Amino acid sequence: MKQKLKCILLVDDNEADNFIHTRVIKKMGCAEEIKAVRGGQEALDYLTSLTENHIPQPELIFLDINMPSMNGFEFLERYQKTIPKELRNIVIMMLTTSLNPDDRLRSDTIEEVKDYKNKPLTKKLLTEILEMHYPSAL
Repeated sequence: MKQKLKCILLVDDNEADNFIHTRVIKKMGCAEEIKAVRGGQEALDYLTSLTENHIPQPELIFLDINMPSMNGFEFLERYQKTIPKELRNIVIMMLTTSLNPDDRLRSDTIEEVKDYKNKPLTKKLLTEILEMHYPSAL
């Protein structure tokens, strides 16, 4: 029986990418809700409001690296300091256009980051991620 994820959070300043990624997720029918935010601070505000109000948090976050004001790595540093460890059981996937090998190496050192993928999110890529982390969602 297919069990949808409660929520997938997209953290990306590019509206077109958020639009495309939302469509892919909707077509796959693997999430009850898709929340798209345009930056790291907006994502932290969203996650903090969920924990304060005891609302279920996203189970999967797609995080871009290159964003203005707070990039993906800065978000992760603040995430680790802001969100209590017992609530940090969200699968975080770096989803980026960055081809810089240092970005990949850096993401490998962060416990919360489960993988590093290049944009765009496709049905094939989403299927691979779900098979690895949420097989009941397929």
